[in-house]
Amino acid sequence: MNYRFRSFAAMAAISLAGLASTPALPAKTDLDNVCVSVGRLLEEGHYTHKQLNDDLSGKILRSYLELLDFSHLFFTQEDVNAITEKYGASLDDDILLGNLKPAYEIYDLYQKRVDERVAKVKEFLKQQVDFKTDGTIDFRREKSPWPKNAAEADELWRGRITSELLQEHLSEHPIEPGPQLVARRYDRLARNVHESDRDEQAKFFLDAVALAYDPHSEYLSESDLKNFSINMGLSLVGIGAMLRTEDGYAKIESLVPGGPAQVDGRLKVGDRITAVGQGTGDFVDVRDMRLDKVVEMIRGKKGSRVRLLVIPADAADPSKRKNVELVRDEIKLKDQEARADIIIKKDEEGRPVKLGWITLPSFYADMDHHAKSTTKDVMALLKRLKKENIAGLVVDLRRNGGGSLEEVISLTGLFLKSGPIVQTKGSNGNIVVSSDPDPGIAYSGALVVLTSRQSASASEIFAAALQDYGRAVVVGDQCTFGKGTVQTDLPEFAEGALKNCLPYDEVPKAKYTKWNEPVSLYIDELRRRSSERAQNDPEFHYVMEDQERLRHRLDDNRISLNEDVRKKELSEDKLRKEMRSKERLARNIEEPRVYRVTLDTVDKPNLQLIMYPGKLAQARKAGSAKVAPEAAGDSDTENDVLGGQDDDTKEPAIDPERDETVNILSDLIRLERGPKTASTNH
Repeated sequence: MNYRFRSFAAMAAISLAGLASTPALPAKTDLDNVCVSVGRLLEEGHYTHKQLNDDLSGKILRSYLELLDFSHLFFTQEDVNAITEKYGASLDDDILLGNLKPAYEIYDLYQKRVDERVAKVKEFLKQQVDFKTDGTIDFRREKSPWPKNAAEADELWRGRITSELLQEHLSEHPIEPGPQLVARRYDRLARNVHESDRDEQAKFFLDAVALAYDPHSEYLSESDLKNFSINMGLSLVGIGAMLRTEDGYAKIESLVPGGPAQVDGRLKVGDRITAVGQGTGDFVDVRDMRLDKVVEMIRGKKGSRVRLLVIPADAADPSKRKNVELVRDEIKLKDQEARADIIIKKDEEGRPVKLGWITLPSFYADMDHHAKSTTKDVMALLKRLKKENIAGLVVDLRRNGGGSLEEVISLTGLFLKSGPIVQTKGSNGNIVVSSDPDPGIAYSGALVVLTSRQSASASEIFAAALQDYGRAVVVGDQCTFGKGTVQTDLPEFAEGALKNCLPYDEVPKAKYTKWNEPVSLYIDELRRRSSERAQNDPEFHYVMEDQERLRHRLDDNRISLNEDVRKKELSEDKLRKEMRSKERLARNIEEPRVYRVTLDTVDKPNLQLIMYPGKLAQARKAGSAKVAPEAAGDSDTENDVLGGQDDDTKEPAIDPERDETVNILSDLIRLERGPKTASTNH
């Protein structure tokens, strides 16, 4: 269902995707009844109260066609016209009658068009391709019209395949001949399309029904619901192996430490799975099977057995197989948990100052067993950070797409005394005010919240509430994702770019008491100092240059099919990276010491040292420093201050947003310690 919520100055929309989890819904085999239930639930419970009618039928049909053919490559406009004439005004009736036949017929046509196109692609790959043409193709096609007819589609695809072949031709590390690789790519596409059974086809269609109401409502199938629970609870039952597809096989990419596969020791990174067996049952061949299907077969109930037939990574004979039987167990997704860093940075007088940094990938919560809680995890991290006597704290939400509403309310309350956090406006028009459930404050020091355009939903509630109370300085992009509220210079990354987004709305402002010394006192001065630093920071100039290049590419939306032009572009990119590496190497900037705190190490006396003065310079000399969204390095030197346990398994990252946020936090600390009447006029 869809609810509207607002955090005083900011408002957003949240979609509670509970359609598949409602106990009253029939079993998934009774898809016709599920279809009726979805239609009724949306009509009666959605925020907009839209009735299924002929107008909405058109939107549903358009959404379904674009879910199947996002880049407008397989259907032609002739197909779209014929489909629209047949179904465009009647899907509302079909949905409420539980008739999924139109959805299946449209998917069958899509499957036919994919098969026809793959056959034509293979024929084209037999021809000699000219890389000296002056032609171009669309960089992105989702906003382009469908080709008028088969002839126009053929011409469009000639350009597309030429571009793919040229890309492989120019690759510095070719895997195999371009035509062979491209042919396998489209064979895999066709297999994926054919592997979607009626359940999955119905899921696509019911997703389209929900998307016609707003871009955040969706239908959860049984497998979707399992994955949703895994992502929210950060645990699953399986063997503890990360898989990826390679040459039609599910290949072991990594093993989770402490998981059944890693403890057993027989499965190795690089092994390829050829078949999966349940308990004592027969093996099922999984070669060329979709990866999500293979994963589903390997997962199961805790304590149950699964058998894998694999080709060993070190096998000299490709016909060699080994049979590995494992007992499934619970696997914790620790890399998605909250974590903290302790940053030791020198102040203007050269004295070391400890700053805390909490990275929060999502607002997770185990909704079934209540075994996992973002708030509890952050509380544990805060306890250690306070023990280390940090002078200030950053909460990093840059790639946090949201999560549990209850968790964001309770987490926000860790930094406030009391008061309303968010207002929720339901489909009946009633407004519910959700307040801080705990009068205590877990941390009362200087606070900065770092956001980006990818910070959405619950992240926006957290940032907006703390900003409204004057409790925290919010740093980052000019806007967050903004479900229903904001616009951005690159609309492809925000709410305004989505179809069927809800219109802007507001609720009356709730009563609340500002923080006793609101950070708004210092905002102008913080902005002035930060702007001055950014103007003189080469890394921010790089960011602006990259954004301008991306904006130009999006606006131009063309890719050249000329080999010389593409070589020149690649050469310019390579030269730009080399020049930046040299410039970075020439800059003598002292990096801070950074210690990592995880939930596994939060109570341990020694912490992992992940950054130290000179490490980034070493990485730059070695050419291994990455430009990444957040620091990720580990070191092999000193074990002081916090008794660092170090390793050298990761490369340090260049992150100008992180560095400037630390500077802003340092400024805030100094301003709050200075005269209480700090000037705001500069």
